[in-house]
Amino acid sequence: MALACVVALGSVLGGAGASAAPSHQKLIWGPANAEAFDVYGNLGAGLYEITINWARVAPTRPAEPTNPEDPAYHWTPAVEEAIVNAQAHGMQVVVEVSGAPGWANGGRPWRWAPKNPQDFADFVTAASKHWSQVHYWQIWGEPSRRANFMPLAKHVEGLDLTASQRRGPEIYAQILDDSYVALKGVSLQNIVIGGNTFSGGDIRPLAYIKALTLPNGEPPRMDMYGQNPFGYRRPDLSQGLMNQTSGVADFSDLDVVAQYLDRYLARDGRNQKLPLFLSEYFVPTDHANFEFNYWVSRQTAASWLRDAFKIVRDWHRIYTLGWFELYDEAPNQEGTEVNRGLLTWNGHPKPAYYAFKNG
Repeated sequence: MALACVVALGSVLGGAGASAAPSHQKLIWGPANAEAFDVYGNLGAGLYEITINWARVAPTRPAEPTNPEDPAYHWTPAVEEAIVNAQAHGMQVVVEVSGAPGWANGGRPWRWAPKNPQDFADFVTAASKHWSQVHYWQIWGEPSRRANFMPLAKHVEGLDLTASQRRGPEIYAQILDDSYVALKGVSLQNIVIGGNTFSGGDIRPLAYIKALTLPNGEPPRMDMYGQNPFGYRRPDLSQGLMNQTSGVADFSDLDVVAQYLDRYLARDGRNQKLPLFLSEYFVPTDHANFEFNYWVSRQTAASWLRDAFKIVRDWHRIYTLGWFELYDEAPNQEGTEVNRGLLTWNGHPKPAYYAFKNG
């Protein structure tokens, strides 16, 4: 498969015309190797995103947690590879940091939050020192999902939460705020992306935004708000809320998300008109899949992506639109793989490839 992809990538670059200028409005997920970055350059992506898990980087407690040279740290080699390849194409790397090791969360699986939020902040301090070329830091991916973050209430719809249901967002808010202080302490160039909800979740994004509060009642500090706006509707801000009471918010509801950010997360001197960082968006194609309850044709996916980029261009509140990810998944025996890529699993461009490049 790897050889087939390299050959196909060569044909993509040979037939796709000149590379587009890199733009921070385009973010891409995918492999970190040089061949893939040649494609990202051809697409005009300005940002490349990669995830690290604190539990894997620091399986044992470091003696000096803010020192990246502490022997407890096992830094992810793919990030170094991505940094080198991104610099060669005028791109920047976004690092999403998730998870907590057992020594920090009471021996539980990685999705459980650390007992002391400062431990997470100490880790991102060390990470920022180690990868000093990185200035985009996303704090915990989709913490509104129990599969990604605990403790968290289960399947809460609506806009108002009980005190026990607010516990998860409040714990996350403290992790985010401590991380903001830590990352700015390393470099004022660091950009901190918080929230990182998606269209649905075990707590819906509008309710989650309302519940993001610190013990003093203030919202946590951040530079941008992350939202992954998956949905089975064509992106169109004129459509109105998909559901008026559930708290769900897809791409067509981003204007409402912005209203909630302004109402609930603004604070004196901070968080004013938070830009929207759309880290992950894709439209599954070809057939039913195991992850989403919808799919569209390849041509429809490309047209939805063109409409999404039109919104990005016309509304400067959106900082970036990220596509997850470069390749479709490889076929499985059940035929339920998620075809989410700009390229097929063996490297051939889909219509969305050109929609992304021209976006």
